[in-house]
Amino acid sequence: MTEPTTEQTAPQTQPVLETERLILRPFALSDAKEVQRLCGDFAVADTTLNIPHPYPDGAAEEFISKQSTKYEKGDGVVFAITLKSDGRLIGGMGLDVRKPFHRAEIGYWVAKPFWNQRYATEAGQAVVNFGFNHWSLHKITGSYFRRNPASGCVMRNLGMVQEGLLRDHITKWDRFEDVVVCGLIKT
Repeated sequence: MTEPTTEQTAPQTQPVLETERLILRPFALSDAKEVQRLCGDFAVADTTLNIPHPYPDGAAEEFISKQSTKYEKGDGVVFAITLKSDGRLIGGMGLDVRKPFHRAEIGYWVAKPFWNQRYATEAGQAVVNFGFNHWSLHKITGSYFRRNPASGCVMRNLGMVQEGLLRDHITKWDRFEDVVVCGLIKT
């Protein structure tokens, strides 16, 4: 696999990352309808902490409109995951930065038709490299529902190691969820 490349037009403009099969770019308001459609899939919402179901009108626009400010402040970044072959939006991935601790938490979703094709791992490698190189992070963490082993596989593929299991740690739709916590330290 080739190393991700970055293109940056201005110091405060979120870059575009490129991998073998993907372009990771800032979300645009024009993506909102597709984000709502893809995230509106129960299977996608069921495997994430923060995606609601049904996905409400206006939520994608609100989410997208906040991202450039978040990046400009250095508080995080969210990339639209798109296919290099046709530009189709297939998911999202980002880092929520905790500056005082030199760490960030990775989060992502991929539309169900694109599961099990290693897109999350490919995008994750680019985003992890970006976090370590752009923000000089020391550590990147991630978490997933224990009942979602595919997400755990993505984190292992990124080099993350399990650091803990938080039993009945959160509730999703009125059921308690075990959360597995993973981490990767820059070496």
